[in-house]
Amino acid sequence: MLCLRQICLFTLRRYQARTLCSDLLLSQISGCTHEDELFSLVGRNKARLSEKHVGIALNMLWELQKKRPFLLRTSDYVRNHSQFLTLCILAENKVEHMEDEVIVDTLYSILRLNVEDDVSLEKVLVTEAWKRLERQVLLSLPALSKFALCLYKKHRHFSPIMGQVAHIVDMKLDSIQDIRILSVLMISISDVITESFRDRLLHKAEQLLKEKDEVHFNYARRILQFLQNVKLKYHPLLEKCNRIFLESAFHLDIHSISHIFGLYEQLGFDSAEFRLIAKQLLSESIDDYYDPETFAKLFFALGPMAESKVRERLLVTAAHMAEEFSHHQVLMILKTMQKMKCRNSHLLKKMASVLHKHLDSYHALQLVKLTQYLVVLHCQDLELFAKLKMLLLGYLKSSVTPADTTAIIRVLAMLPSFHVEEMIINKAAAVLPQCRLHHLNCIATALVKWNHHGQLHWQNSSELCAKLLQKLNNCGFQRLQKANNLNLLLEELTHVNGEWFEEVLNEETMAMCQDLIDQITWANVLPLSFFLIKSDHRCPALFDRIASVSVANIDKIPPSEIYFILFLFSALNYDPPDNEEFFKSCIQHLTSNLSRLEAYHLVLLGHVLAMAGYFPPVLIKTIFNVSFLSKLDAQLKVLPDTVKQRVHSSLMKLNRAVCLECPEFHIPWFHEPYCQRVFQNSTSRINPQRQHIHRMLTEILGGSHYSGISVLTPYYYEIDFECVLDVNKKPLSYMVQHIPLDGVKGIHLRRDIKDEGRTALPPGAQRIALEFLDSKAFSKDYSRHLKGEPAVKKRHLEMLGYRVVQIPHFEWNSMALSTKGEQLEYLRQQLYGIQ
Repeated sequence: MLCLRQICLFTLRRYQARTLCSDLLLSQISGCTHEDELFSLVGRNKARLSEKHVGIALNMLWELQKKRPFLLRTSDYVRNHSQFLTLCILAENKVEHMEDEVIVDTLYSILRLNVEDDVSLEKVLVTEAWKRLERQVLLSLPALSKFALCLYKKHRHFSPIMGQVAHIVDMKLDSIQDIRILSVLMISISDVITESFRDRLLHKAEQLLKEKDEVHFNYARRILQFLQNVKLKYHPLLEKCNRIFLESAFHLDIHSISHIFGLYEQLGFDSAEFRLIAKQLLSESIDDYYDPETFAKLFFALGPMAESKVRERLLVTAAHMAEEFSHHQVLMILKTMQKMKCRNSHLLKKMASVLHKHLDSYHALQLVKLTQYLVVLHCQDLELFAKLKMLLLGYLKSSVTPADTTAIIRVLAMLPSFHVEEMIINKAAAVLPQCRLHHLNCIATALVKWNHHGQLHWQNSSELCAKLLQKLNNCGFQRLQKANNLNLLLEELTHVNGEWFEEVLNEETMAMCQDLIDQITWANVLPLSFFLIKSDHRCPALFDRIASVSVANIDKIPPSEIYFILFLFSALNYDPPDNEEFFKSCIQHLTSNLSRLEAYHLVLLGHVLAMAGYFPPVLIKTIFNVSFLSKLDAQLKVLPDTVKQRVHSSLMKLNRAVCLECPEFHIPWFHEPYCQRVFQNSTSRINPQRQHIHRMLTEILGGSHYSGISVLTPYYYEIDFECVLDVNKKPLSYMVQHIPLDGVKGIHLRRDIKDEGRTALPPGAQRIALEFLDSKAFSKDYSRHLKGEPAVKKRHLEMLGYRVVQIPHFEWNSMALSTKGEQLEYLRQQLYGIQ
């Protein structure tokens, strides 16, 4: 018994000593402040290192790197050190004895240290973690999220193990209460989830964002990445994430800002408020970005909204740094130049020169984008285009996917003086049966362009082209006829436009949308409205369904999306059966959410409502307020030029409509300087058609002094022709003066345009405005219905005291008016009101 007690005490002392020694070694590893110190410790204690020591040591190597600025990291040195290989071998041998968290931490550390994919340790760690998941030895949620992220970073998006992770997340979703863990899991499993599971994740994220007072901007950024991965513009989360970015703005660096801008661009979301803060931050620290990577991101984020002096500095620095840019950074610079509409010849030449050495680094779709940027920017480097052509043709020959094939064909059609080879037509014909509608559209657009410019030169090219077009049309019809899901159809229609689709498939598409009318929900009224706006077709059945679904689900539709639904009805001048209820519901939803909308959104909404004859007092008083207009001016400085021009124009038209239709608001007309600038920058509007009609009016009225051509009215409406008839319908002499604006030819200014009141006409006299309406004034369906803008113009001219005579193009160009005499008689009837 005594001997047994002595043996036990000896064993215990040995164990305690070993544990003490082991703990001391663990502390020493954890206390290392430099990689060499850690490697030295590993070298001296190889035989004593347990699986825990090895895991902590690998983790410490990443922690030491993480503390350094990115440019001062020494990952290459660490990976190539002999003791690092020792650690990897030890970890591989001891992996079965590692705890779950140690396995995941080790995998994460070697990932962050950029260890090559062919190192066996990574495969061993993943395999062991997978075994434990299969045995239902579930990792803790933090470990599971880190493991999922490792798989995602290693591009195992669709692997069975990622599916297993998704299954575990599905089962444990209700227990996840940490937005950091949830956001990591969301982006990791985004490629292997169902639509219903996606929606559960979105609602869980909303719930956690509501419950947390402060959320780190990185978590919000991951939520955006998830939305981009699943290609969903989900406004509630977008707006919440944007608010988090605004609150965290002064903690954001250039990498975060450029990433957020990139995600916003891909999601079709914009925030003028975020743009303003980002512009301020980046402009103040512009001198801090001197390496190629950070400068390229600065150029991408700041360039499109920079003012002239900052913009010039960016361009000069980019040209100076051109030789240092990687192939990816060159692509980013050119993309940004396209967005800036910057054709700086010096910078463009520099970029083209650098591209010659980078061309072999691009994959097919990058070359497509690159070619597009260079063409749009009017690059003159013909040698570069020749190289691009050869590379694109090489990719086309080996391409087997419709997306790549059609993208290459589309961009080849953009190349200057391109000689079309028979191989291209044959390649297009081969992929047609697999093509979606927008792929077919790309091929059709290229064929039409090549045919128009006579670029099909080989023997029997016309016959081949005709056969391909016929096959292409048939594939388009078959694609539509097989459609049974409205959401999938609308997804295909998003990027479809151009003459081919309009002439061949538009009517068939409208019919198919009507067949699927029962599938219209609040979630797809926006893409459907987009399509109908783009197609310019007035389809009562679809419009009525959109209106009824919108009214029934108005609280579910984001306020910023209401604009496009309203625009559909206002622009195409259509009143649904319950018109008052529809507009009332939309207006009530908007006015109760004014604080959620950007200043420029409110202006666009105000204008589109005014087109339909609605002027909500709360909205009008909000817009025509000095502090609001100051805020709007600030936002306009950072918005893209196209948006800026649309907002300026909408504000002017809203101002005009309020002055004419709602004088009780006492809003002054303050857009005369803006209107003068617009006309100053415009080209002459007197075309041969107008001159022909004016000569006929002169003949009918008895002299050129009885009518004016291209006349500006009060509030700067331009009308084609104006004349005055007295009480006996005799013409009165029409006195005009040329508007005193340089560069505006043929525009006449009414003498009373600047008067406070109206120049009095003789009793019973009538001012007449004759308007020639071309095809743009009517919807493109067979109804020939007058659209919103010309209808509003008629309404406003009548308020200004005109009798408005509108001459539709389809009447003027009809066979009934094929002779001059018939045209004269038609004009006489319109002018004098003879029936």
